Amino acid sequence: MSDLQSFLTLLEREKQLARVRVEVDPELEITEIATRVVREQGPALLFEQVRGSAFPLAINLLGNDRRVELALGRHPQAVGDELRRLIEAAMPPRPKKLIEEWRTVGRILSMPPRKVRCAACQQVEESPDLSKFPILKCWPKDAGRFITCGMVLTHDPDTDARNLGIYRMQVVAPDQVLMHWQIQKGGGFHYWNAETKGKALAVAVIIGGDPVLYIASVAPLPEGIDELAFAGFLRGGRVPLVLGKTKMTVAPADAEIVIEGVVPPDERMPEGPFGDHFGHYSHPRPCPVMWIQTVTRRRRPIYQAAVVGKPPQEDRYIGNAVQEMLLPMIRLIHPEIRDLWAYYEAGFHSLAVASVTQRFGKEGMKAALGLFGMGQMALTKCLILVDADVNARDADAVLRAIREHFDPAEDFLLLPGVPFDTLDFTSFTLNLGSKMVLDATRNAGQPSHQAELAPGEREITALHPRINACRVLNECLVAVQVEGEGRSVVEELVKSPRLSSVKLIAAVSPDVQLHERESLLWGIFTRFDPARDVVFTESSLRGAWPVYRGRMGIDATFKSGYPDTIAMDAAIVERVNHRWHQYWTA
Repeated sequence: MSDLQSFLTLLEREKQLARVRVEVDPELEITEIATRVVREQGPALLFEQVRGSAFPLAINLLGNDRRVELALGRHPQAVGDELRRLIEAAMPPRPKKLIEEWRTVGRILSMPPRKVRCAACQQVEESPDLSKFPILKCWPKDAGRFITCGMVLTHDPDTDARNLGIYRMQVVAPDQVLMHWQIQKGGGFHYWNAETKGKALAVAVIIGGDPVLYIASVAPLPEGIDELAFAGFLRGGRVPLVLGKTKMTVAPADAEIVIEGVVPPDERMPEGPFGDHFGHYSHPRPCPVMWIQTVTRRRRPIYQAAVVGKPPQEDRYIGNAVQEMLLPMIRLIHPEIRDLWAYYEAGFHSLAVASVTQRFGKEGMKAALGLFGMGQMALTKCLILVDADVNARDADAVLRAIREHFDPAEDFLLLPGVPFDTLDFTSFTLNLGSKMVLDATRNAGQPSHQAELAPGEREITALHPRINACRVLNECLVAVQVEGEGRSVVEELVKSPRLSSVKLIAAVSPDVQLHERESLLWGIFTRFDPARDVVFTESSLRGAWPVYRGRMGIDATFKSGYPDTIAMDAAIVERVNHRWHQYWTA
């Protein structure tokens, strides 16, 4: 299996693919269908008749754990184990160990891409006209149609090092798209380098290909590591590359569609809004313009797409798989880390938990500061530290650790004015915000906190007239649903003697379902900026050192100036309800 079409054949054989043979609309209707299917952990979808296009559309290809395993040929954890064993055998080099790992060594030999002259992706060459393709408009307030699964291949102007990453692209003309290069992205670094030299950057956009290549393009590899080589390792076979028709770049030979062009320096157009993975529309902002020079494709290509929106989406399974695979590389740099897990419910970057072995006091904090300096981990907003015997992937276990060990006077670190995820809107300043660390590891010689029972939910609801509902989790976190902005409510609650037994209080908006874990984690962690929205029972300065005491409160309510929450148009929901049986019986 080395391309999209053979993967679809495999999925169909494994009963992991559903064909939709009736005509569907790429504007909103496909999104509503796919979103429902991924929530049910349903099959990959192949839409054979998409209105306005002669080409079929595939979506939700990696939308469950089984399909990720089929793509990789093994469990993602097995990939991580391969990397770990290889690192152990190679540092220092031990020939006997390397011989024992001959299969993994063979994967190393498969890493360099190979050049070919003939390619399926160049069976047809045509002038640029993106209107031919079934490009989605995902959400009602999106600025237009967006390419959501384009693997963008660029070269560093100085070193010629390749980068392959996935960035959304708004279609603004038949031969123009806008490149949404966020901070800390390899393609964005290449463009920055080219633009400082006054040069255009050559770009190839690959749509549809080996699913392993897609996984590699998502992986947050260290800067300078070739994603095409990593794909060769994952696949156990060298990725075939063909020279592009513009002669300025290369492309995977087995791709479905390749869009070649250039991104000139100092040219921007307004991009967005767009419903992104934090569950809100991103604000419009200027983005670089790609001018398309040629398009090549297979004779009968399949267009690949993805829906980006409020969790869960397909990226849940891809992101979790990547975490499993890359953990050994993180532990190579930080051996004190046993596990590191970013929560998909919070859009990955908003919440991560690290379990650490502490060999000296506050080694966990040292690890946290190191992680904040590593690649895309630099965009993490909230990092919680727990001991090595705590399951970092279990939110209940993490809350129990906070309940027993977190003391804000010693265990809270706020970092204001630092790089922020481009898509995170909570600081009201693009690419700039704040981060926080909660250290819930055991302090030597300090007894664990004996948890008292929190008041009943009905009693907590009565503490303030704007509280609609309440939930208490693990006698640690009190989540209250509040009408309007919640700052004043949180400030009152953290000082209430009735809540002295809990460690955390969070106010959320009425659209957050308190008794659905997925909704609650999303509602809390995607709607606050630590420096703006976190308060404590008491706070003071000891010299320049802020000291916090008592309960920690988070105002995670929707605030004036936040972009709209994503919601599907009611007419589309009704249409899909009406047609639901048609999709699967035609």
